[in-house]
Amino acid sequence: MKNKLIYIVSLLIAGLFFCTTNVNAARTDMVDVSNHNGYMTVSNFTDMRDNYGVKAITTKISEGSYYHDYTASNNIATAQAAGLYINGYHFARYTTVQGAIAEADYAASMAKQDGLPIGAALITDVEAQEQNGLSRATNNANNQAFINEVAKYGYRSAVYTMSSWLGSNMDVSSGWIASYPYDATGKSWYSAHHSWQWGSTYQFKGSYGDFDVSQNYDNFFTGQQVPQGDTKSTIKNVVSVRGNGYKAFTTYDENGKANSGTNITSGTDWKSDGIRVIGGKPYYHIGVDTLIPQSSTTFSKVVVVNYRSDYGVNAYDSAGNYVDQSNKIFKGGTSWQITLDLVNISKIGWCYKVATNEYIPIKYAQGSGFKG
Repeated sequence: MKNKLIYIVSLLIAGLFFCTTNVNAARTDMVDVSNHNGYMTVSNFTDMRDNYGVKAITTKISEGSYYHDYTASNNIATAQAAGLYINGYHFARYTTVQGAIAEADYAASMAKQDGLPIGAALITDVEAQEQNGLSRATNNANNQAFINEVAKYGYRSAVYTMSSWLGSNMDVSSGWIASYPYDATGKSWYSAHHSWQWGSTYQFKGSYGDFDVSQNYDNFFTGQQVPQGDTKSTIKNVVSVRGNGYKAFTTYDENGKANSGTNITSGTDWKSDGIRVIGGKPYYHIGVDTLIPQSSTTFSKVVVVNYRSDYGVNAYDSAGNYVDQSNKIFKGGTSWQITLDLVNISKIGWCYKVATNEYIPIKYAQGSGFKG
């Protein structure tokens, strides 16, 4: 990553000033990008995918609690459009648990603003001078606090650091480790970790600048995502009127007043662009000032999670706290039994109750108009 400290020296000792072009290499499974590479295009990423075997992109999101990478939003969109898995990283400056939590909140907020999908990895890049002066135990506690905090936003995380810091400045059981041999051919260094970053001067034809490249050992950077356009997408906004023998069902206006002459026929399908709440109950918006109660549809007793099939959405408790690991359960396309009495949770909004103390926001329900 482009902020890395100069004293990652294994590459420099062996080949100082001679690595301006690609040397013999390990696999280029993943590439990380930042403002140093400019605004990456779909064609840049497509070339990486088709000609270099790149599967995943990790783009810089933020640094400390003060810097937001201005290329992140573009890079996320163009990587997805090229059919690549997308992740983010945050360059850490924290020295305390409180600081790590604050930086995690900042990084995750910026990631969501940029469009980083739920389920992606949001890595903490720990290599700055601030951490070099801390104890091993302090760094371990700070890193764990960051990981725990970004999980509340639906992101997975791990620690990126240089090999020389392992076991001295911090402990990393399964992370992303940087160590640069002069010749990486056939090597599988740090294979007990998610990924090994083996070079920082790799060049791709048609793309600007030098790139960090990594060899992945598992699906951590790809396993909980579906690239844009994948056929496994389960994002839908069609609702079906119950087919129970009635001739038609009444529709309502935005104020909950029954419309005259706009009843809809049993068994028909309608595209909904949103869910309105009237009297604490959900109504699908299917036309201009035309709403149909969810109770009149085939979703009268269930909610279907409106998300990609390999993603999950966060559930919350009644106090508005993220339910740990819930995004692994409430996957896109899964159905959950509900009642139609919605619950308005502070800072979260209207939600369906899907368990004793677990609630899913209505924005993630089929028919909510959510498009990913």
